[in-house]
Amino acid sequence: MFTNQLILRVFSFALAVSVPSIALSQTESGGEDETIEEIVVTGTGASVARTQFETPQSVTQFSESDLRAFTSSSQADILTQLPGVAAEGGGGEIATNVFHRGLPSGGQFSFTPLLYDGMPAFTTFGLNSSAFDVFYRNDLGIERSEFVSGGVSNLFGPGSVAGIINYISKTGSETPEGTVQLEAAEEGRFRGDYYFSGPLGADTFYALSGYYRMDEGPLESGLDTKGFQLRGNIRHNFDDGSGSVTLYTQMIDDSVQFFLPLPVSGTNRERVRGNDNKTVYTMNTVDAIGLSYDTPDGRFTTPIGDGVVTKGTSIAAVLDKDLNDDWTLNAKVRYARYDHQFHLFLDGDAIGPNTPETQAEYLTNRSIDAFAANAVFTYADNDAVLAASDLVFGNRTLDRWRDATDFSAEFSVGRNLTVGDSEHAITIGAFVSNSQADDINYITTYLGDFRNAPRLVNVTLQDIADDGAGNLVAAPGSDYMWTMNGLANANGMVGNRDRSASRTAFYVADQIELNRWSIDVGARVERLDGDVKQFNTASFTMGNDTAVNDLLETVSYTDGSLTADDLSATEWAFSAGALYRLNDEINLFGNASRGFFFPQIRSVPFSQGELASYEGEIIDTFEAGIKFNYDNFDGYAALFFTTLDDRRNVDFENDPNNPGGVIEVVSLQSTEAYGLEGSITYYLGDYWSLHGNITLREHEFTKAEDNPAILGKELRRQPTEMLNTAIRFNNGTFDAALYHNYHGANFANDSNSVKLDSYNLLRLEAGYTFEFDGGQQMRISANIFNLTDSQGITEGSPRQGNAQSGAPAQFFVGRPILPRRTMIRVTYDF
Repeated sequence: MFTNQLILRVFSFALAVSVPSIALSQTESGGEDETIEEIVVTGTGASVARTQFETPQSVTQFSESDLRAFTSSSQADILTQLPGVAAEGGGGEIATNVFHRGLPSGGQFSFTPLLYDGMPAFTTFGLNSSAFDVFYRNDLGIERSEFVSGGVSNLFGPGSVAGIINYISKTGSETPEGTVQLEAAEEGRFRGDYYFSGPLGADTFYALSGYYRMDEGPLESGLDTKGFQLRGNIRHNFDDGSGSVTLYTQMIDDSVQFFLPLPVSGTNRERVRGNDNKTVYTMNTVDAIGLSYDTPDGRFTTPIGDGVVTKGTSIAAVLDKDLNDDWTLNAKVRYARYDHQFHLFLDGDAIGPNTPETQAEYLTNRSIDAFAANAVFTYADNDAVLAASDLVFGNRTLDRWRDATDFSAEFSVGRNLTVGDSEHAITIGAFVSNSQADDINYITTYLGDFRNAPRLVNVTLQDIADDGAGNLVAAPGSDYMWTMNGLANANGMVGNRDRSASRTAFYVADQIELNRWSIDVGARVERLDGDVKQFNTASFTMGNDTAVNDLLETVSYTDGSLTADDLSATEWAFSAGALYRLNDEINLFGNASRGFFFPQIRSVPFSQGELASYEGEIIDTFEAGIKFNYDNFDGYAALFFTTLDDRRNVDFENDPNNPGGVIEVVSLQSTEAYGLEGSITYYLGDYWSLHGNITLREHEFTKAEDNPAILGKELRRQPTEMLNTAIRFNNGTFDAALYHNYHGANFANDSNSVKLDSYNLLRLEAGYTFEFDGGQQMRISANIFNLTDSQGITEGSPRQGNAQSGAPAQFFVGRPILPRRTMIRVTYDF
């Protein structure tokens, strides 16, 4: 089924990269690379002990040292290293966009649940648009990670036949351990991490980890990132050796700045200089703090300075118990409650070109150019007049309140059976969850000049007034404030919804060992019940005596009425896989699945007081490949094929009928993707190792009810070529690594009319370790993110849809890679 184009790309990459590689399932200790033969624990029966080499699906494990080396700030730093995964982190530490195997997505974790210790960070995606990584941060308490793609493993827990990301925490032991780490970076970043563990008593152990961090960057706007997280667990081993019970807890109080696309050069797509002749890195600005206006419920003041706020706790318990030689029991329960807000600056005011404008263009695009001779542009902070050549940029803040609660529980029993020559590990389980999330949104439009962290701008129409009928007329001696204190339009509350979802699933799996064969079969049945409460909004007229300025006489706000309805759907999944041990070094594997995703509940609109129809999105996957494990190299190669039917895709776009507003656009799509993934690690003696992976794929729309013109087009934001390579050195004292990520060309929109060029991202890590008595050691290291200061564009502006098609304009709205940043760390292990 592979096209000639795909085959040619395979050979061209093979020639270009003489050493492919990555599965980074290695740890480097004492000068020798030692293979981690960790047992895969994600989505498997308690009695099944298989390494990633022995599982009939693609599995990538990252060790603790890998995670420390990869991480600069966000989940994207880790996930972009995975074969088959494209991850974007240009927005900062949170809201990572994850794309896997050509599945259509607006970003975030649409198809890849994020788990910690086998339990979801949040159970149901799509109650609002917040990503799972806003609720958890990685720290020194993570022992390793697993990414399992396809196969029976993904029928367990929250389920996802596409793939599951699982971080496994450290637990304590008889030997007390501790790690303290201090970190400092350019642009005012400081972070302190710790990890402590040890015994609490006979057969009882603790582990505690956390961080505190403050950051004035990575893009300077005058708005800071700061906060902390505490995580811990207590594990008690049963006296008879039959298992354990572990209690997990987390507390987070964190505020992170988030960065959307900004205007860059329309020709070379690189950052440009602003009015002050300095490079523009962000449209976020401290000057927007305090923008406010009257509403029927009192005065609204944007909390934009807080950024993305998450405050709350989670608590969980896990029971692993051998009931006898043949029966096992596993139970998990988790509850979380978060006060969560997501405040962000948008990428334009959706009026005119939505890019920086001359002052004359600003007036023309708002149909007030007839008063150009009367217009004066001044800075709101000191009333100084802008230079005639200064550009201005209309923008918006979007403030979101998204408090959420999440409960989940899983219960499974396992039975070991011997039938003839085969050993069976049968697992029967159930998963239940209940999630609720708010989705309250305010938009405020303002005007700034064009520079990094813009200054707010007032526009005064001198000798002009409103005649009382909404018309501007000559009025000598009067001043009409088109913007006041920078505020241009109080859009007000543009959405207020409360959504919840309950999920109930039952699954069964049989993992079989038969001579040279490992065979997995399994099935899952799940029902989702959802509720939506929509608090309706209307425009309220405010009198001139309470209006913020002459322009602001109406705001949108809840009118007191409520529209509510519920929905439900039931779907099933089936998966089968097999691995054949050709010899001690080579295994052949394959798996196929029929699965489903429940559409994001936020994608289901009301029509005449009732929710639209709600049905599962069907996904079919196939994977076949080879795994190899020799003394000096190991890895895998696999072909894959996926189809997804009737996907409810959700986009946030500028509202053409409401200047400054944002609407959710839902479209029904079906897609198909196929390709090749390869991964290998090669060891050059005791100290050197080479790593890398490659992904080549084709994908297209096979159905598009609302836009048939995109049939056969590539999926947006998903490159057809991706490559990771790394070279690492470690002699036990000095270590260094150079990581390279190639992100192929892709398109910013479904119509494929806005192309984003390929880019390369380099990261350098180097450290020196001092050894002390009693096993103590101290490592001093430096990390340079984006070594070459690449300005590759990770995404265009989703809110503009196809608006940036055609010949290059002066400006292009896109999100570049975060700029180069050097970080110093001191890590003390004892």
